[in-house]
Amino acid sequence: MSSSHASGPASDVEEGLVLRPKFDANGLVTCVTTDAGNGEVLMVAHMNDEALRRTIESGEAWYFSRSRRRLWRKGESSGHVQRVVELRVDCDQDAIWLRVEQQGGAACHTGRRSCFYRAAVLGEGKGGALAFTDADRVFDPAQVYGKS
Repeated sequence: MSSSHASGPASDVEEGLVLRPKFDANGLVTCVTTDAGNGEVLMVAHMNDEALRRTIESGEAWYFSRSRRRLWRKGESSGHVQRVVELRVDCDQDAIWLRVEQQGGAACHTGRRSCFYRAAVLGEGKGGALAFTDADRVFDPAQVYGKS
């Protein structure tokens, strides 16, 4: 990475071959993580400069937890590590896409394969109702994280 903030002509960012991520005011960039095998969206998280650097250097997914205010390696508690197959950046370098091999079968801290296990019920008068979809748990979060 050439700097922690993108600068210079848009063509340098949009067409150049140097990773120049555009972090937001909090020093974060959004990261969408998908299964490298089937394309399923597993999770959306955030990275700071250090998380992005560690991801590139180690080949494993690192993120920045906004709630805990700290860096974390995916799977450090659960063992469900994400091995990065490919890291892509969008056109203006303000979003990251990781294609990963998800170890242990679950990406979500709720014990599910994907963080996207609910769908909005569509139609007039539905008013934001959600329904579970692909919501089977791979593991019990209370056993893995020691919480109830």
